[in-house]
Amino acid sequence: MKRYNKIIFVCDSGTARAPMAEAIMKEYIIKYPVEIESRGLVVLFPEPLNQKTEAVLISNGISTEHQMSKQLMEEDLQPEHLIIAMESAQKQKILEEYKDSLKAEVEVLTDLTGDELEILNPYGGTLQSYGLCYETLNKTIKKLVNLINEGEG
Repeated sequence: MKRYNKIIFVCDSGTARAPMAEAIMKEYIIKYPVEIESRGLVVLFPEPLNQKTEAVLISNGISTEHQMSKQLMEEDLQPEHLIIAMESAQKQKILEEYKDSLKAEVEVLTDLTGDELEILNPYGGTLQSYGLCYETLNKTIKKLVNLINEGEG
């Protein structure tokens, strides 16, 4: 896997899956310096994390301090950035909306790791569904970190 300066996880609102993925990935050791952030596709104003997302992260010992949703912007789409969507529909939306300014690579998380199922949106679900989302993301991101670190051999 190619080396990136920044990895940006993207979901719809930027308050659940993407910041959860960002927080999880920051817990792993990557063999070179890389910024890890998250964005939303529809963020009208910065919002704190979804309360269930926050509860799941805290219960897994991960700090959620200063986490606010941010809109994906043109300046996020640089050649040295990897944009990781949670599902194909989001990747398509990014490719369509930013087709004139897109320089970054855009991938779906589970396509990168070779997993069959996309990361399901827990929004509106029970705390248990957010916990399941966390478990799935953690396994998938562990694979992603291994791919990144193996690429550094």
